[in-house]
Amino acid sequence: MILKGDIAARQPAGGRSRRSAAPLALVLSPTRELTIQIFNEARKLLYRTGIRPVVVYGGADIRTQLREVERGVDLVVATPGRLVDFIERGRMTLSSIDYLVFDEADRMLDMGFEPQIRQIVEQSDMPSQSRQTLMFSATFPKEIQRLAADFLIDYIFLAVGRVGSTTDSITQKVEYAGDRESDKIDRLLQILATCDGLTLIFVETKRAADSLEHLLIREGIEATSIHGDRTQQEREQALAWFRCGRAPVLAATDVASRGLDIPDVRVVINYDLPNNIDDYVHRIGRTGRAGNTGVAISFVSEKNRAMLRDLADLLKETNQEIPSWFDNMAKQASFGSFGKFFTSSLLTCCSFSSVISVTVTNHAEHSLRLYRWRWTRLRWTWRRPRRW
Repeated sequence: MILKGDIAARQPAGGRSRRSAAPLALVLSPTRELTIQIFNEARKLLYRTGIRPVVVYGGADIRTQLREVERGVDLVVATPGRLVDFIERGRMTLSSIDYLVFDEADRMLDMGFEPQIRQIVEQSDMPSQSRQTLMFSATFPKEIQRLAADFLIDYIFLAVGRVGSTTDSITQKVEYAGDRESDKIDRLLQILATCDGLTLIFVETKRAADSLEHLLIREGIEATSIHGDRTQQEREQALAWFRCGRAPVLAATDVASRGLDIPDVRVVINYDLPNNIDDYVHRIGRTGRAGNTGVAISFVSEKNRAMLRDLADLLKETNQEIPSWFDNMAKQASFGSFGKFFTSSLLTCCSFSSVISVTVTNHAEHSLRLYRWRWTRLRWTWRRPRRW
């Protein structure tokens, strides 16, 4: 899309203006790890093309990144926060952007990133009519699609399969996990004893990721963890150890659930089930990639009732084996949700009826008091003697 001749015609030597860098293309992604991965792939694709990519993300030394930008840049791969910092410092202008790409677009446009995205796209000097905008994601809820329309002009929506679904190359299994944490840990250790290749374990909190890492190491399992509270160097080291097999088990929060392409991930374990089906789809998508097969195992308990119905529908859609106990639990969860809705609706109707009743009663009492006052006043006036 970006031609070397176009760069030479529009930018001075070095790919930057005298004041600030002016790239022609911008790729935005929600996490640092995904940003680094996109940059590394871009370097391979742009090798010996004369097009220079630069990566910009938080947590790393900003001076090194500034020096890279000053050497010239045609394609910027960035996280929103660090890019805004560069723009506010006056070290980069978006006035020459022809191509704007959002990876994991639904995550980029949710409430966490939307203000920064609007600052970059609408409040900077980025062209609004001449640029081409592309958005990619495996999941795209309707409300996010409506929000995405703010950044698109006369767009085309392309879908491969059903949006928000997964593939049958991933064997999905569910395991009942009781309320006791010790039962989940025992079952996890049994599963890990049979795993071959890399295993990615998703947990809900940062503390749980650290605790699980320490527990597995005490059990003699080479493991590491990644989450938002670790330094960028620790995060990159954890991923490097996981990729090369030095630590074949990785405990992670959702920071590792989107976009990461790690070969030989054979098993994904949802130690803590996510709160919505979209996050589940992204998590299990770390295995079974590029035509390979994989296994996704999810620990389920009564506290996950909110998404059991969606999970059951997804398992049926991809022709997975559904245990009878899980099917019954999902049906009970659906009935419970309907029961709560019916109860709340009934209470609302009763409350509304009570309000109407009280209003009518109050109005009747007020009318009666007014009538009595007027009748008493009339009688007093009629009996009062006239003055001559």
